[in-house]
Amino acid sequence: MGASARLLRAVIMGAPGSGKGTVSSRITKHFALKHLSSGDLLRDNMLRGTGFPRTLPQAEALDRAYQIDTVINLNVPFEVIKQRLTARWIHPASGRVYNIEFNPPKAVGVDDLTGEPLIQRDDDKPETVVKRLKAYEVQTQPVLEYYQKKGVLETFSGTETDKIWPYVYAFLQTKVPQMNQKASVTP
Repeated sequence: MGASARLLRAVIMGAPGSGKGTVSSRITKHFALKHLSSGDLLRDNMLRGTGFPRTLPQAEALDRAYQIDTVINLNVPFEVIKQRLTARWIHPASGRVYNIEFNPPKAVGVDDLTGEPLIQRDDDKPETVVKRLKAYEVQTQPVLEYYQKKGVLETFSGTETDKIWPYVYAFLQTKVPQMNQKASVTP
C-alpha cells in the first residue's frame, strides 16, 4: 500500500457554535472522505456534542492511535458565537422554536400564534453560553499549543462559516490530492 493511498487524518477544533458541524459535513460532501478525523470515535463524540480531543492527554492518545495530519481550528470571536447561541427562543406549550436572527417572532418575546411568552432554554442563556465558551478556551488552549508545536495546526478566523469555508476548502485541496489520489475533489 503506497503513500498515495493514505487517508487524510484531520481534526476539526472550534468552540461550541463555531461551525464545526457545518464544516465537517461540507468536507465529507466535497472531498468524498468517509471518515472525518479519527472515524467513528470522533463522529460519536461529535454527535453527542462532547467534542474531542478536548484535553492534552486526549490529544496525545489520539496521536498515538492515529497519525494526525492536520488540525483545522475554527477561530470565531466569542461575541459572535454568543449571539449565535443565545438567539434561540422557544414556545414551551407547542415546542415552536424561534431564532432572533433567522426566524424571529412577529412581536419580540411572544409566540406568533398564541401571544404567550417565549422562554430561553438554560443552555441558550447568555451566562451559560459564556461559561461554556470560557471552559472551552481554558481546556483547549494547551491542545492548540500542542498541535502548533507539531506543525499541524491551521487556524481559520472569521465571523461566518460561509466566509471561512472557501479557505478551508482551498487548504484541503492542497492536502487531499497528495494524500489520496482517488479522492474526488470537485466541489
